[in-house]
Amino acid sequence: MSAAATTAHAHTAEGEAPINWTMLLLGFAGMVLGQFMAILDIQIVASSLPQIQAGIGASADEISWIQTAYLIPEVVMIPLSGFLSRLWGTQKVFLASCTGFLITSVLVGLSSSIEMMIFFRAIQGFVGGALIPTVFAVAFTAFPPEKRVTASVIMGLIVTLAPTVGPTLGGHLTEWLSWRWLFFINIFPGMVVLFLVGRYADFDKGDPSLAKGFDWQGLLLMAAFLMSLQFVLEEGSKEDWFANDHILLLTVVAAICGPAFIWRSLSSKNPIVELRAFGNRNFLVGVIMTFTLGAALFGGSFLIPLFLGRVRDYSAAEVGTTMVVSGLSMFAMGPFAGRLVRMVDARILMFVGFIMASWGMWDARLVTEQWGFWEFAGVQAMRGAGVMIAMIASQQVTMATLPPHMVKNASGLVNLSRNVGGAFGLAILNTSITQNTARHMAELTSKVDQTHVQMRQMIETLTARFASSIDPHASALKAVYGMFQKQATTQAFGDAFALLAVACAFAAVVTLFASPAKTDRPAPSAEIH
Repeated sequence: MSAAATTAHAHTAEGEAPINWTMLLLGFAGMVLGQFMAILDIQIVASSLPQIQAGIGASADEISWIQTAYLIPEVVMIPLSGFLSRLWGTQKVFLASCTGFLITSVLVGLSSSIEMMIFFRAIQGFVGGALIPTVFAVAFTAFPPEKRVTASVIMGLIVTLAPTVGPTLGGHLTEWLSWRWLFFINIFPGMVVLFLVGRYADFDKGDPSLAKGFDWQGLLLMAAFLMSLQFVLEEGSKEDWFANDHILLLTVVAAICGPAFIWRSLSSKNPIVELRAFGNRNFLVGVIMTFTLGAALFGGSFLIPLFLGRVRDYSAAEVGTTMVVSGLSMFAMGPFAGRLVRMVDARILMFVGFIMASWGMWDARLVTEQWGFWEFAGVQAMRGAGVMIAMIASQQVTMATLPPHMVKNASGLVNLSRNVGGAFGLAILNTSITQNTARHMAELTSKVDQTHVQMRQMIETLTARFASSIDPHASALKAVYGMFQKQATTQAFGDAFALLAVACAFAAVVTLFASPAKTDRPAPSAEIH
């Protein structure tokens, strides 16, 4: 291959420095790998919590904090990463984030107690939070306009693939090696990321003058608001929401600090997060859609595995096999979505994507306790393809009309909206399943007449089957209760799928409020060396 082909210089605009495609693509590839590693780390642990619990002697209540401790600090770093990138430069922020992520991954894997694991897991979530939004910003500042759709497709595949393969990979790693390798596995790809980003990702320069007059008050208000909100969303459904004093207190904290943070950001000369991007109508609409996408993406990846485990008693491997359809449909749709965005109005694609996702979830409202791989295949294919189309199109609409100097901060806000949307979605779905299971159970049992001939015959048959037990009649009644409980749970899952479908349909309507936006605006002035 000739040196000219290797370097592949191309001019972004007349008079600007040429793009070194080798440097750009290798640097971006390293950042994308780091992004995948960070998203995967959240999901890979989910399927192996019982093994971790046994390994460090934690209680059932304590073990959930392994996930919560990661997610709460992460939401602070995601919007903060935009300011840090402008201060130090994208490369330095990403390298520092990746290095801290790797060190804490090893420390989490070596933890011998739940307290130690929660502590290092919280630090891991905070330092790793910058690995995701910085990639998004680079896609819209370093790439020329005609290549940004391709970069968005790559990011879309990563964002959707990690939640799909994470639980399956985690289950197999724990089975083959041990749960500690859920964290040690980050070491090898992390070293590759450090090499590629350190060698090739010198995309921009920082502005040290931003450190003068750093808005500590804004940072504290933002941290208090986002961490309180995330805690309420993560733990609220487990603690019966406002019946718990801690949940109520943190809700009040979030309600006070949220508006105070917004006021501070809008009035400060050098805000931690630039909220003026919300003055752009497309950005505002895009954030609302990304919020809903987060609920659809994480909600669907949450409901189906939970149903298969709780109702069908599927193993982790069986759940992973069933969920692979969603990942395959997203991968298959990615290249087509990228082509369509170049040819069709992105608003139309967003509308179509959300309607497809809504259609898939709406079909799942008819779920029965016999549903398995084939029944969910169509649901997942429709949802996966729809989410991918909506995601690629929404990224273009959200960022296309923003001025270049707002892109870094805006990328943090977009990623934050997806994460918070996912947290909102999971909290609402969890509460919906709990409440509707109880409601359906009450409805079913109220209609049962134990003196009815068929009911008496079923109880007698079950009593005979449990003749060898200590109390055959009690065992028969318990079995009947279990049947009703499974049926009530199944109906509650159907309600949750319907709720998610309505949310996606709402997002489809919101897309109609976006204004036309060309995706080929002039390239930002950031130099590519």
